[in-house]
Amino acid sequence: MLPSLDSDRLFAADGGLETTMIFDQGIELPCFASFLLLEDEAGVKALREYYRGYIGIARRHRLGFTLDIPTWRANRDWGEQLGYSPEGLAAINRRAVQLAEDIRKEEQRPETPIVVCGTIGPRGDAYEPVEEMDAADAEAYHSEQIGTFAGSAAEMVSAYTLTYAAEAVGIVRAAAAADLPVTVSFTCETDGRLPSGQPLGEAIEAVDAETAAAARYFMVNCAHPTHFAAAVEAGGSWLARLGGVRCNASPRSHAELDEADELDRGDPEELGALYAELKPHLQAVRVIGGCCGTGTPHIAAICERWLGTA
Repeated sequence: MLPSLDSDRLFAADGGLETTMIFDQGIELPCFASFLLLEDEAGVKALREYYRGYIGIARRHRLGFTLDIPTWRANRDWGEQLGYSPEGLAAINRRAVQLAEDIRKEEQRPETPIVVCGTIGPRGDAYEPVEEMDAADAEAYHSEQIGTFAGSAAEMVSAYTLTYAAEAVGIVRAAAAADLPVTVSFTCETDGRLPSGQPLGEAIEAVDAETAAAARYFMVNCAHPTHFAAAVEAGGSWLARLGGVRCNASPRSHAELDEADELDRGDPEELGALYAELKPHLQAVRVIGGCCGTGTPHIAAICERWLGTA
C-alpha cells in the first residue's frame, strides 16, 4: 500500500539520517552521502538500527512507514566526486533497495505496511544551488538513477530537497517514463519561498501544469514549520496536493545551518506542537516525518501531537 491522497492511511517517515549518523554516531559522511554506509558491515548495522527505531514508532501508533533508502546523494555528479563509476553507483543504489527489502521482510506488520522508496536528491547543493537545468536536462540526468530503481524492488521514487521547479518537472517525467510513482519534496527558505525565489505554492502548481499532475503528491522538507507556516495558513488550491511534511528541528536558515559547528536539535515537543498547529491547514498530508537535526524523540512527538495522543 502506497501513501495516497485518496486514503486515510497515515504514514510516518524517519528523521535526519545524515545528521544522526554524523553527530550522534560519529560517522564521517563525505559530501553528506549516507549511501557510503552501505560499503561496510558497521555502516549497514547502523542503518538497520536507525530504521528500526522509526519503524517501532510507526508500529506503536499503527501507522504505515515510508522507508526512504540512503541514496539521496547517489546520483552521477555526487558519485563522481566520491570516486564512483556509473556501474558502481548503480550497484550501490541496488544494494540500498535490497537492504530496505530485507528490513521490510523482517519488520512489516499488517498494521504497519512499509513502502520501499527510491530516494533521490538534487543534482546540485540543496542549500546553495548554483546552476539550474531545464526540464529536459533534468529528465535525462535523473533518469539514470530512476532507471536503476525501476529494475529493483523499489515501489516509488521520493525526490527530496529540490530547490526549483524545472528539476522537479524533469524528475516527474523521468519517473513516469519508468512507470514508477513519484513524490516531489521542495525545500524553502525562511520566507516560505524556494531557494530559486519562487513561492512554494506556485512551484507545486507549475510542476503539476507541466506534467499533467503526474506526481503522486508533493512534500516540504529541510525547512522549519515557521518558515512556511504563513504560506500554508494563507490557503490555496495547491494545498490539496501537499501530501507530506518533513521538517528540520532548527528554525535557523539554510545559511546559518551551513555555518554552524554544532547540531541544533531544537525541542522535540515544540516541533510536535508546531506540526499540530499546522494540521488544520494540511488536510491532504499523509506522511509526517523529520529532516536535519531530528531523531526518534522528534518523530515520536510529531506523531503523538498529530494524532492527538500527547
